[in-house]
Amino acid sequence: MSRAGISRRRGRRVRAALLGLGLLGGLLGAAEARTVRIVSADTLELRQVDGQELVIISGEAVELRVDDDVVRARRVEFNRTRRVLTLVGAASYRSARDSQDLRGENLVVELGQEQVTGEDVLISDSQLEIRGQEVERIPGQLRAAGGYFTTCARCGRTPNDFAFRAERLIVYPGDRLVAYRAQLLLADVPVLFLPVLVLPLNDRERQPRLEIGRDAVDGYTVQADLPFSVGSSTLGTTLLRYYQNRDPSVGLGVSLRSFAPLPLVDRLNLYALANPRPVGSSGYDLDLEFGVRGRLPLDLALRDLDYTLSVTRSDVGRTDSDPQRGVTNVTFGAKADYPLFTADFNYVNRFGPEPTTPLSTPLKLPEVTVDPKVYTSGNLSADVRVTAGRYTAASNPLSRSASAQGPNVTTERLEEQHALSYTARPWQDADLSLKNTFTGRYYGTGARTVQLTLGATLTQRFNTTNTLSVSGAYNRTEGTSPFAFDALGGRLLSAPLGVTLSAVPARDVTFGASYSRDLFLSPEQQGPLNFTLRVNRRPLTLDASSSVNLYTRQLDSASFTATLSDPDAGQVTPATPGTPARPAGPTWPAPNLALSASGSYARQTGPGPLTLRATVTGDVRTNTFSAYLIHNVRTPDVNEIGVSYTLNRTRDTVLNALTLSGSQRLLPRTADQSGAAQLIGETSLTWRGAYRLSSAHSLLLNRPASAPDSGTLSFSVGTVQGSATNWNVTYGGPYDLVRGGFTRPALSGSVNATRPGQNLALSAALNTPGLDQPRTELSRASLDASWLFGTRAALAGRAAYTRTRSGTFPDDRATDTLTLDPVRLSVGIGRSGQAPGAYLSGSLRQTFTWLDGVRQNPAPLSPVIGLTIDRCCWALQAEADLGLRRYRLAVGLPGQTFYPLFDLTDGNVRVPLVSP
Repeated sequence: MSRAGISRRRGRRVRAALLGLGLLGGLLGAAEARTVRIVSADTLELRQVDGQELVIISGEAVELRVDDDVVRARRVEFNRTRRVLTLVGAASYRSARDSQDLRGENLVVELGQEQVTGEDVLISDSQLEIRGQEVERIPGQLRAAGGYFTTCARCGRTPNDFAFRAERLIVYPGDRLVAYRAQLLLADVPVLFLPVLVLPLNDRERQPRLEIGRDAVDGYTVQADLPFSVGSSTLGTTLLRYYQNRDPSVGLGVSLRSFAPLPLVDRLNLYALANPRPVGSSGYDLDLEFGVRGRLPLDLALRDLDYTLSVTRSDVGRTDSDPQRGVTNVTFGAKADYPLFTADFNYVNRFGPEPTTPLSTPLKLPEVTVDPKVYTSGNLSADVRVTAGRYTAASNPLSRSASAQGPNVTTERLEEQHALSYTARPWQDADLSLKNTFTGRYYGTGARTVQLTLGATLTQRFNTTNTLSVSGAYNRTEGTSPFAFDALGGRLLSAPLGVTLSAVPARDVTFGASYSRDLFLSPEQQGPLNFTLRVNRRPLTLDASSSVNLYTRQLDSASFTATLSDPDAGQVTPATPGTPARPAGPTWPAPNLALSASGSYARQTGPGPLTLRATVTGDVRTNTFSAYLIHNVRTPDVNEIGVSYTLNRTRDTVLNALTLSGSQRLLPRTADQSGAAQLIGETSLTWRGAYRLSSAHSLLLNRPASAPDSGTLSFSVGTVQGSATNWNVTYGGPYDLVRGGFTRPALSGSVNATRPGQNLALSAALNTPGLDQPRTELSRASLDASWLFGTRAALAGRAAYTRTRSGTFPDDRATDTLTLDPVRLSVGIGRSGQAPGAYLSGSLRQTFTWLDGVRQNPAPLSPVIGLTIDRCCWALQAEADLGLRRYRLAVGLPGQTFYPLFDLTDGNVRVPLVSP
């Protein structure tokens, strides 16, 4: 239609699914264009104006999605022909990639170039707010004329603490803001004019840095990093270094990264620094990192040629004797992909002093690889790869001629690899597989290496579940490489013939046998005949394996695991559609009982331990009792006897929710305790999943005479860990069965409580009288708490007390230590209803020591008082240590750490930026 319009009045907030039908094939445009999707609108109108297609979208709250960006306005004119969105009147544009909001009048969005322009636009993100009379946004850059910007806008205070007004602004999102002919405003009052201003944005690596110091060797030092930009695609930093006592004293460098600076270059990185050498030497040390990545168009290729170039050198910090000093490494790679083959070109070299040690990475001077695509014809497939090049690499110590040339050798190398495979079915239920792999390497020195493999496998299936496989192979490895990186090892010749049988002789029974014989090995070197057996028929589950040496006719190894159990015995399987009910069968007389056994044998070591286990499961599956025995067949002795149990009372799961669990292990003879028997175990009783009574022990039943006790024994009661409020009390310690009592018992407890804004952790240990401990005294206590009073005040602290004794009772002496680390009180200062603008804090971090009740090295309390002024876009910290009489002041700027301004101690003023 020429000049016709179609207007469809809808109810408010018409969804994109309905309006999108009218734009099908139109709004999406070309395949490579950005996608425009209508989220909500009231009216939609299509027009033809001067040969251009227009879509008019209007409503009280029109919302569009341009890929992930969000557009909001009352009227949007979409020129489908020019791919331009015009937002009439007040509108907003949200950039998802840069996390920026643009709000202004009559914004114009060019979809093809991803560009936004407008008048009287407000731009805001997480860091700053910009206002401009004319604003233009292109990928990776924002430009504004007559702009006003500040980092204080997110604070919500009026007026802003500081701001800038400039004739022209350029913003590189996430990197920096550049303002030309700018005015500095304090509380919106102009105080300073700057011809050019650069403000870093968040990326610490790209921020300006100035460090001034003084070193005992270098004297005064200065390190300055100054960012710059070249056009809209290159961002860099100038590196300046100064060392007073070095010759020369000044060092220069640059660090830059460029995005698509040239048509065939995608990315360019450069880091170069000429740094003065340390005192005692003259000249410069050079650090260099240069990298380029790009693409070149190729005719008839599937894709562009990808190439990378890397040049690196690192001298700074290396000694004169370092073999890597003065070495420049160059790496270049290119890859092309054509319909019939792929090709790779690699160049790896180093320039500088000749290497005196073996190279860790081969040098390719250069290397070319041609890899044709895999050829397939029916059941035949072939894969070929050819690589040729000149290399310098570490010498192979097995090659006399290469070792005679030194630690490294240089020569040409041609490598050809191919893999051939063929599959066929010679008759029914039979599969034949043939394969051939070959790798040949030929060197300029006349040497060569060959790796050849020929293999065939014939598999015959019987009755679907039974298979017999016969395989044969011929492997040949020969030759000696002059290079160490591709040296060959292993046997020279092998021809293994193998037979594998897998059968199901009966239902739920699997049997397997395999044997391999190498024609180039003597009979005594041949491998064993292997058998496997698996039975999975209730009530028996059996896994067994064995291997027999046919030459010696001896059993090499064997192992088994057997289980007798059937928890479903006596139950009737219910009927399902198409399957009748299965009556219960007399498979296992004890459904709740499971018996298992496992063991092993090795010809070198003899029989392994035999493990027998019995497990009884109650009507409720959570009730179990298990007993086991580990028997040493060779000794014969019992290595271990143990039981474990879990019992739940289930008559009333709420009122009588009791759970008893535990385990016991008896070691009749322990080698590490002079053959003494040992009993190890634990028992716990849990009520309602919240409270627990438990005990634990590890005791020698017949301890050596030299041991002071038999082990440990403890009892505890408390809540189950993990709740917001939990507590625990434990009594126990070393216990002696011979004397019949605790030797050094202790009573310990802990309480932990957590509430919103509150936390309390309290623990203590009390030594009680025992056979070797005559006193009752507090040995340890700790308190860790925090308390938030509304939104303005907080109290937190940690205190720890310990008591230790030295000497012999009754003349021993007690040492008490109390550590506060720290105790802190913080108060926020500000207007009611607003976030605090300042914080006043006081902390105490101190240790007190007493010897027999007398305080050692008495000192007055040493609190530290601090003041922090937080204005979002800047912060000030002041600290006063009253004990040390030390006063410090520091300031923090956007995206920066705190810079110390001065440090006052005992009347001496120190400026860290000048004299750290």
